[in-house]
Amino acid sequence: MLLSHPENAGQSARQRLRGTDLRQLSRQGLWDMNPALVQLLGLCPLLAVSNTFATSLGLGLTTLAVLILSNLSLSLVRGLLDEETRLPVQILTIASFVTLADLSLQYWFFDLHQRIGLFVALIVTNCTLLGRAEAFATRQPVLRAMLDGVMMGLGFLLVLLLMGAIRELIGSGSLFAKLHLLTGLPDITLRVTDSGFLLLLLPPGAFLTLGCLIAAKNYIDNFFAHSPSENSPSEKQEATA
Repeated sequence: MLLSHPENAGQSARQRLRGTDLRQLSRQGLWDMNPALVQLLGLCPLLAVSNTFATSLGLGLTTLAVLILSNLSLSLVRGLLDEETRLPVQILTIASFVTLADLSLQYWFFDLHQRIGLFVALIVTNCTLLGRAEAFATRQPVLRAMLDGVMMGLGFLLVLLLMGAIRELIGSGSLFAKLHLLTGLPDITLRVTDSGFLLLLLPPGAFLTLGCLIAAKNYIDNFFAHSPSENSPSEKQEATA
């Protein structure tokens, strides 16, 4: 009988732990604790900018970058913070990265900045960033904090893209309009119809679209929560009978 070396056993345990962390953090950020659909955080830019796919992608990527860099920086200095300095350092860190993101957009994507610049500045007050900084980044190691930032940012980005695509497609009958402002590539606007449902492009359309997405997520959760398992008690009784 072969016995595993203690060091190999420790490495395998750490690998399993990392795999568990990856799955848990991914599921929380993308689905279970999605910032937009579950925690309902950052709704101001989410509702205001998601009238087209291009603006949704621009703001979503900016928020993702700020969230990752903020979590990483705050995790690195977490040992130097106490109760009095933790919150001011969090706000200053997030504000610094938001300023860098805003200046970068002005320099490289000026036309896109003209459309979403106001809401980029509001990322400083985005409760998604402040909440993850307080609840996770300042209390966890660097890799876990950065992974949490990636998954939470991706969850927010995916909801933004989905809302932008739905509102642009139904509201104006097109998709990927103005995407060249972000990519620098030739215009690839897909024209589906010559007319659209104008309400989807207006502020009430943003609330309606978000409400439908939240309802769809809750329906999916309830469906899987109440679906019969393979080894339910009733099936076991029938098998024994």
